[in-house]
Amino acid sequence: MNFSEYQQYFQSIIESPDPSAPYDNPAYFDYAKLNWSRMNRWLKVGTLSDEIKETLSKIDTAQHWVVITEPWCGDAAHIVPFFQLITLWNPLIEIDYQLRDSEPFLINDYLTGQSKSIPKLVIRNEKDQDLAVWGPRPAECQLLYKRLMAEQADFETTKTELQKWYNHDKGKMILEELNTLLHEISVK
Repeated sequence: MNFSEYQQYFQSIIESPDPSAPYDNPAYFDYAKLNWSRMNRWLKVGTLSDEIKETLSKIDTAQHWVVITEPWCGDAAHIVPFFQLITLWNPLIEIDYQLRDSEPFLINDYLTGQSKSIPKLVIRNEKDQDLAVWGPRPAECQLLYKRLMAEQADFETTKTELQKWYNHDKGKMILEELNTLLHEISVK
């Protein structure tokens, strides 16, 4: 689905009086509503760095980006908007959104260890061959997540600490990592 279709799907969940699983669980539903707000905030205030704009301007062959995500994913609420902003900058980049928990279950080909962690970005060439995979979160944030898991932090603590990290970072690490990745695979 394209981004507009993903947004419509997302909005239909939070506007539904009787949402389907997993959003029939109040915790998932409330988190999806919060993620909707976060995603839309980043779409309004997120900006691209000059460095990534320069790299994007040098991409001269078609790329197909596949984003594996779900509305319930807190990390995706902070990351997906930057994917969208990046792809709007270069018309040679086409983006497709796939749901992790729906067929064709593409996530099974892009596990993080043995986990179905999202969001995942798969960058493919015009022949649909994988050039790179990124995700589920920036390296610094992933280290924070791993530390919290090692400390056996509860869900609320983990959620709050990751939220603080994203708010403080303002997308900088996402853009830096994607700029490096794009430069490696696209810019000679």
